Amino acid sequence: MDPKRLISSLKIGKDYVDQIVHVEAIHARPAAYAPDSFALSEPVAERLSRIGVERLYSHQAEAVEAVRAGRHVAVVTGTASGKTLCYNIPVLETLTRDPRARAVYVFPTKALAQDQLAKLRELGLGDLFSPTTYDGDTPMHQRRDIRKMSRIILTNPDMLHVGILPHHTSWAEFFRRLRYVVIDEIHAYRGVFGSHVGNVLRRLRRVCAAYGNSPQFICASATIPNPAEFTEMLTGLDFTVVSDDGSPMARKHFVLWNPPFFPPEMGRRSTNWESASLFVRLVSEGTRTLCFTRARVTAELIARYAKAELRKVSAGLAKAVEPYRAGYTAEQRRDIERRFFAGDLLGISSTSALELGVDVGGLDAVILTGYPGSVTRTWQQVGRAGRGSAESAAFMVAHDDPLDQFLMRHPDYLFTSPKERVVSDPGNVHILRSHMLCAAYELPIEEADFELFGQNLGPLLLEEEQSGALVRRGGRWFLVSNESPASQVNVRCVSGKTFAIINNQTGEVLGTVDEARAYETVHQGAVYLHQGESYLVESLDIGNGIAHVKPLRAPFYTQPTTLDTTRVESVDQTKECGVGTVSLGNVRVTSKVVGYRRKQLLTDRAIHFIPLDMPANEYTTRAIWITIPQAVADQLAEEAYDLPGSLHATEHCAIGLLPLVALCDRGDIGGVSHPRHPDLGGLPAVFIHDAYPGGVGIAEVAYERIEDILRSVISTVQTCPCEDGCPSCVQSPKCGNNNQPLDKKGAGLLLKLFLGGGIEQKESDT
Repeated sequence: MDPKRLISSLKIGKDYVDQIVHVEAIHARPAAYAPDSFALSEPVAERLSRIGVERLYSHQAEAVEAVRAGRHVAVVTGTASGKTLCYNIPVLETLTRDPRARAVYVFPTKALAQDQLAKLRELGLGDLFSPTTYDGDTPMHQRRDIRKMSRIILTNPDMLHVGILPHHTSWAEFFRRLRYVVIDEIHAYRGVFGSHVGNVLRRLRRVCAAYGNSPQFICASATIPNPAEFTEMLTGLDFTVVSDDGSPMARKHFVLWNPPFFPPEMGRRSTNWESASLFVRLVSEGTRTLCFTRARVTAELIARYAKAELRKVSAGLAKAVEPYRAGYTAEQRRDIERRFFAGDLLGISSTSALELGVDVGGLDAVILTGYPGSVTRTWQQVGRAGRGSAESAAFMVAHDDPLDQFLMRHPDYLFTSPKERVVSDPGNVHILRSHMLCAAYELPIEEADFELFGQNLGPLLLEEEQSGALVRRGGRWFLVSNESPASQVNVRCVSGKTFAIINNQTGEVLGTVDEARAYETVHQGAVYLHQGESYLVESLDIGNGIAHVKPLRAPFYTQPTTLDTTRVESVDQTKECGVGTVSLGNVRVTSKVVGYRRKQLLTDRAIHFIPLDMPANEYTTRAIWITIPQAVADQLAEEAYDLPGSLHATEHCAIGLLPLVALCDRGDIGGVSHPRHPDLGGLPAVFIHDAYPGGVGIAEVAYERIEDILRSVISTVQTCPCEDGCPSCVQSPKCGNNNQPLDKKGAGLLLKLFLGGGIEQKESDT
């Protein structure tokens, strides 16, 4: 494809209304190769030659040398830089040399494991090492043979947690001979998921030690700014980091696309529709395109919109587009991947399920439906197009929210700012407690495990001993129950409980959703989208964990509204910030889904609001809170600005912009504002908290970078062209108070006063 020609043709299209706000030309980069002195073992060199690899890049050679030296290694280089060879080469060298050696590869998704299995088989290793995937899709009758015969197991954290570690006695020989643990795409293990995985990996190390073994770890990741810190946090080990990328990169054109106001008084045109229109345009021209979305419902909607438009051109083109997301069966996912790789499909609208390095063949373009939530994920998704020497194009279509609009006004942020720190917290007491019980089932817990699991292990052991779940004998703790608790722990959420979504007309289970999301996504009256079809939730059986749905034909989808309140439980740190203070500590959050909005398909306009009476969800988590001095509140009142509205607007905008400094999604964060908080002497305050029990490290990053966040809020409210506040600056689609009250200008003045910027005269009404 010719990206320049494509961009020029878009600008003269009938629907073009100056949507392109910035085009960044990303220049090609030549390769840097390994020195001539670097040598591979003859068997490995011969197998690499089969797939056309005659020479390694510099970072690949550096990584292989570090692994050969016995160090734990983290390779942190760009998309399509050949990280797979950084671990495949030393693994193959060792397994060729030692016929008893074993390796386990851990991937965040089943799709990625399947993709990497195909690459191992390309090397002709099927008969030699019997590499095999071992996950929830593996037939039961094959599992015993895999344990005994396969020397390379490809799995995911979920299966390692629930299907391998609790049954380690059946894997005794494998754990005894395990030489390498490969953890691919480690940047995916952030937040709650990463906190779970950190504990799973510690349990793995513990089981290996019981068999007299201490395997070497090799990690691979997209570029992140804190690889040494994060890999240690994830595994509890010290790593050598390889980050100087020697791979070549083709020229790419990165387009920032901002939907127009249409009509002006109604706000910006639907992001989903703009993405779908671009998607249709690219597919119609034969451009192989991957359209990324941040939510499952959006992936389904864009595919539906695109198919409808493409049918007007050709029935064949409509069949060349499919949605892709978690929740599909393994067969459905494999079929879509195969058809896309083979060229039968021209376009896929996908969640982040295809963000990680699954090889779906050469792509000409990617579309990002909204900012993915971080610079790291942006470049991970953009990097899916243009592999090889061919030029490519990437489009980021902005949402009408503070973060996306900030980037539209400050495009340099994407291209010059450092990537965000990746955070997780394996010591989170809610998560650690469940893995402590899993570990006790696998092997009795000893005092030596305190160093492995951290300082919170001791108090948790005492609590569970007092509750009767554990019993202590001879300085060791034993699980009282004979049943493995792993099956009750979902490593991708805090709560282990899941809800089944059942089609009442057929009895078919359409999918599952964890308890933390169930109240928001499958409440009574919600529209659940699955493979492009709409289903209405008729009832939510909370006791039995079942959402009953029926097929629905309606021109709308639904969006939940939640309401939070907070109470301070403890204060860890407080620091001066401007003329006030910012604190970090624990808060008690009460969160409740209070209703939902029906939103029109294509336009995303809210049709009406339906209230709900749902159970409240209470939990303790980490938070920061900004305490506003009374003098600032008084000065704000003198200027005739609304204090509750100013605080509320500040809260919304700060939450929207927090992903600029912490690797998180907006859904990972909650917040609330108080004109007079009872725990702070009646002073005004704004709270921002992790949206998970125990917290996952986001509040800590916010505490460190709070001044940067607040200055970004000031910039956002000052530069947004709206008069009184809009989704681009201070409105939130999830606000439980229906975005009332909000005072956009008051928020700007409040923060200027708070940061010590003095009082700016109120604009004259004349």
